[in-house]
Amino acid sequence: MSGSTFINRRTLFRWGAGVGLGVAAAPLLAACGDGGTTAKAEAKSASLIPRTTVRNIGLKPDLAGTAAGVPQGYFSYPAKPLRATRPTPLKGAKKITATTETFTTPPPAREKNAAWRAIEEMLGTEVDFTAVPADDYPAKFSTMVASDSLPDIFMYPETGGVDDLPGFLGATCADLTPHLAGDAIKDYPNLAAIPEQAWRQAIFGGRLYGIPITRYGTTGAGFYRHDLFARAGVTSLDQITDMDRFVELAKELTRPKENQYAFSAGVTTLLAESAGAPYFWSMDPASGKWTYQLETDAYRLAVETAAKLYKAGCFYPGTVQMVGAQKAEYTNLFKSGKAAYVYDGMPAFLQPGTGYVDAMAAVDPSFDVRPMTPFGKSAVAWMDNVALQNTHIRKADVKRVKEILTLADFAASPFGSVEYTLIHYGVEGVDHERDAKGNPKLTKQGIQDIAVPWNKLSSPVPPLFNAASADAVRHVHDAYTRLIPMMQHDPTQEYASPTWDSKGNGSLLTIHQDGVKDIVAGRKPISSYDAVVRKWRDAGGDTCRAEFEQASQKGKK
Repeated sequence: MSGSTFINRRTLFRWGAGVGLGVAAAPLLAACGDGGTTAKAEAKSASLIPRTTVRNIGLKPDLAGTAAGVPQGYFSYPAKPLRATRPTPLKGAKKITATTETFTTPPPAREKNAAWRAIEEMLGTEVDFTAVPADDYPAKFSTMVASDSLPDIFMYPETGGVDDLPGFLGATCADLTPHLAGDAIKDYPNLAAIPEQAWRQAIFGGRLYGIPITRYGTTGAGFYRHDLFARAGVTSLDQITDMDRFVELAKELTRPKENQYAFSAGVTTLLAESAGAPYFWSMDPASGKWTYQLETDAYRLAVETAAKLYKAGCFYPGTVQMVGAQKAEYTNLFKSGKAAYVYDGMPAFLQPGTGYVDAMAAVDPSFDVRPMTPFGKSAVAWMDNVALQNTHIRKADVKRVKEILTLADFAASPFGSVEYTLIHYGVEGVDHERDAKGNPKLTKQGIQDIAVPWNKLSSPVPPLFNAASADAVRHVHDAYTRLIPMMQHDPTQEYASPTWDSKGNGSLLTIHQDGVKDIVAGRKPISSYDAVVRKWRDAGGDTCRAEFEQASQKGKK
């Protein structure tokens, strides 16, 4: 399905996807109501973090994972999926309401959706699920907050939603600390398999409020056509030794007469990681000084290089200007063979039916698509995909909170379980059939039915699995074997800044994105870079820095 509208978070609002991707921040709402916490800079207490464990329901992987974070890989799907939750865990519970964003076309209603009905039967209660297209979700969230109509469980917008998140959560949402912190999480074994680093991002105002939608830790650095790189003389990514060699390669890959270009949309994230720029912030342990990505020479080099590549005509025409809503267009250009590289997140690679492996094999089996990794001696991988976002539970009595946590635990069921199969493949014989190898293959109805975003309530770390290609699984496993050791620590995992929580992925990111996009697209000279930095600092960046430095100094004490 080369026309898929699957959108990965990092390509939706990070500047790497479309150089700037000037996605507007969600309207910032003032948190109101009594009971909210006062936002303050602080170190995140380890006592708030659930005691995480490895979840094993009896499956043996084909490619072993590592304690450092390389995920397990599977070449086939279990013939007989195993249960990961107790029978009808929500029997007797009243209907649960849920709202999240979706990256696909909204699903058929319950009465026309076999998978939805089967999941409810397994749970023992109804779940009224509202799936909102990602581009519309910030406005939907603002409306729910303003009208006091938040559902029982909801996803927080990726681009921000309120101007005092800790205060909003304290006033509106259930404190999950007594239910999940430390050993308390043992009642929810699937949630207990969510990595510690993801739970750190769910702490606000000194309490645990979120349930992570788990990812791999790093989203990777996009995808490339190995066959086109090889034709240009690069058979191994190790041959790309520095920025100059990468620019040479990009020019060799750009062949306008053949309607082929080096890049579809942005390349700034790849360049920044290759130059060794930090993801958002870095902290000097000796001095306690915090430095934002935009302020580093490494990131400036990445922007200068992207501008040089744009001037050389290496981008498919018009794609630099594309924003998140046009993601399907620029990814389809890559999938159809018109570009040699595209920035997208690793979860999109093996996605059944709509992912790069399946979609490109349907276009042309000779397309050899593989995950890209940062290049050069200074290369780092960003810790930019710990979690897609958090979901939150609206304030309720203890019994109700436990019921909704049980739903979240169901949604986090691991690969190969009965629950995971229903969520990702639906009902056998209706939504999927088993192929000659015994792997589930979605039907046309199944592609629609599984669009209910149960995995946006919570999720396990996504498995490495593709029914059609063991090689594709190996490519991703190999990529993570390279990426995980070079993954750069993100200091915001340990320290909180209220200004960063409210503006970091909103107004400050917009200033950053728009300024970079203007330079890369040639509308402003590289000499305007310092003005972008000043604007970012004056708009709240320096306040974030002061709060982070205050928090880290307190943490030392």
